[in-house]
Amino acid sequence: MKPRFLAIACPLALGLASLAPPAIGEDLVDIYREALRADPAIAAAQANWVATQEKAPQARAGLLPNVSASGNGSLFNYDATIKGDPRQDINRNFHQYTAIVSASQPLFRYQNLVLYDQSKQQVTQADFILSSAQQDLIVRVAVAYFDILLAQFNIELAESQKKAVVEQLAQAKRNFEVGVATITDTNEAQAKYDAIVAQEISVRNEYDNRVTALRAIIGRYPKELKKLGAGLVPVLPEPNVADYWVDRALKENLSVRIAESNFEIARLEVDRARGGHYPTIDLVGSYTAQGSNAAVSSSVASDQRTGTIGLQLNVPIYQGGFVDSRVREAIALQEKNRQDLEAARRAALFAAQTGYAGVVSATASVKAFEQAVVSAESALASNIVGQEVGIRTFLDVLQVQQNVYSTRRDLADAYFKYLVGLLRLKASVGALTDEDIEYLNRQLKG
Repeated sequence: MKPRFLAIACPLALGLASLAPPAIGEDLVDIYREALRADPAIAAAQANWVATQEKAPQARAGLLPNVSASGNGSLFNYDATIKGDPRQDINRNFHQYTAIVSASQPLFRYQNLVLYDQSKQQVTQADFILSSAQQDLIVRVAVAYFDILLAQFNIELAESQKKAVVEQLAQAKRNFEVGVATITDTNEAQAKYDAIVAQEISVRNEYDNRVTALRAIIGRYPKELKKLGAGLVPVLPEPNVADYWVDRALKENLSVRIAESNFEIARLEVDRARGGHYPTIDLVGSYTAQGSNAAVSSSVASDQRTGTIGLQLNVPIYQGGFVDSRVREAIALQEKNRQDLEAARRAALFAAQTGYAGVVSATASVKAFEQAVVSAESALASNIVGQEVGIRTFLDVLQVQQNVYSTRRDLADAYFKYLVGLLRLKASVGALTDEDIEYLNRQLKG
């Protein structure tokens, strides 16, 4: 059974397809796609993801060969004179060169191995961070979008309510002039009218604020937004069991996964710090070529080649307590990340529990307010008839009329809470994707 709200509230808001031609404007997916292009938060998350991908190649470089080359060349002028023997005067120009190619291959560098494991954790974590930012964007866009629709709904309600009270005020003045009503009715209607004008100013200001909030996401003022269609029916979560969502959140919530990665990185950092005590072994080699076309004491050219290969062992003995201090620091940070992980799990539990309860509550609220709107409108019709036959007063009608609009507003609020609640529930278990917002958008179009 479809919600009667869609038929009852339409004259005042939501522009449903069943009672009005489809609005030409931007829908939820249009706004979301614009946000993907323009939102600075998601752009920053994407740039961070790209940067983090380089962590693994950088760490892997510490396990691969390192080759370098160097060289130099010099031009010499040798001028010597032996006093008393002109035959020993020497003036010689010659050049020398040296070229060296050296290479090393780490055989055992424990810290580099651990650093590579850390980098792989960071790359995996970057996926979770980007997914979390995307889920956050979906929720922010949906909240901003529905907040605007709700603000529009409240404006239309205020306008309709003001129109109805104006008619009641005019009738009260006519009745007072002909002596069939007291000045109290007129004053009461005027007070209602003034209150509604003040409320209209407030809801219009709220609408401007909601539009500005969406502008902060997409970088421009939105065009006309498409309103709710008639095809969406609130349903309970599937499965309709709170423990399922809580258990799943403890394992799959993205904040939990990010915290788990941080803890694993911190655990590896303790190992890396302890690795400062371990020796390192490298395979090293070099090839040197040097020569000259003469020398200080000879005019004979020379050319030499030397190649070496061997193992290089480095054993740390004492570093002023630096390594022990780094180990203590890493252990403390590991405990900090352990507590952060526990906090993330508790937050995920809370998000899943409240998300599930919110959807269930909103579903029940929609059904309850649907019936409340029907009852309020029936009561209004009865009071109007009662006023005509003299068993209800003008003030009675105004009060019941106010209740009708208030109930419609509550119903609209419950409806939008249900829509956003669905997204928040899926986000709490790390399962919110673009497909969800596309599905919701199709439902909104009716």
